[in-house]
Amino acid sequence: MSEDELEGEQGGERIAKVIARAGICSRRDAEKLIAEGRVMLDGVLVTTPAIKVTPNNVVVVDGKPLAAPEAARLWRYHKMSGTVTTHKDEKGRPTVFAALPKSLGRVVSVGRLDFNSEGLLLLTNDGEIARRLEIPTAGWVRKYRARLFGKVTQKDLDTLATGVTVAGVTYGPIVADIERAKGNFSWATVSLKEGKNREVKRVMESLGLKVARLIRISYGPFQLGQLAEGAVEEIPARLWREHLGIGRKKRLEAASDKPWSAPAPHKTAPHKKAPPRNSGGKGKRK
Repeated sequence: MSEDELEGEQGGERIAKVIARAGICSRRDAEKLIAEGRVMLDGVLVTTPAIKVTPNNVVVVDGKPLAAPEAARLWRYHKMSGTVTTHKDEKGRPTVFAALPKSLGRVVSVGRLDFNSEGLLLLTNDGEIARRLEIPTAGWVRKYRARLFGKVTQKDLDTLATGVTVAGVTYGPIVADIERAKGNFSWATVSLKEGKNREVKRVMESLGLKVARLIRISYGPFQLGQLAEGAVEEIPARLWREHLGIGRKKRLEAASDKPWSAPAPHKTAPHKKAPPRNSGGKGKRK
């Protein structure tokens, strides 16, 4: 029995999950809000995320009652290099959320991309959906194109297939293949499942390589395709629900390799340059 089904039988849902579904933040961040004393339940300060609530309870975050949850939605967004995946940045750097259309309302990202990384970033108004897409046990494959500086052979990259430990951090298996090389520069496709902080860059540095450019071209079945830089496009609910197994009594499985692509993306920022060649292309489904 899944966690969701178990909670349903016991009555109510964990308060952190309810906050996440209201689109305020992810479940993990909701737990942080509780730890910081920013959440109240029926006028009483909440001190643990284990508390369960029902629709009859009143949950207040930062002095504001939770709004009724909207239908869950998921978008794909082409993040540009030079932006951060946070709502606020202490250094004053531009954020991906500042350029989004106001009509999206408050959304959270599925995982993050580094300041200098670019490509596909999934956005959702449902923190619980973000969690289900992020958890390592889901097995979602993240695929990147990396421009590498330094001498490298396919044999070097093949050593990553069994995992590697860098500076005390253990990274799982990584599949990397050289696309083309010229001099000290080469392009490689890199696939991994964990998505730890700066994983690709740190692993490549362990091989004596520098990542000059990093573009995420797919996240599970969802692909960047020809989506222009700064553009955002909603993924039809019937498609992402199918891949998450929502509404079916089964465990969340790894995403299939069947791609999906939709036409006519909505641009929200100037199209500075076209996506790199072979950045994912159009397929049947993303």
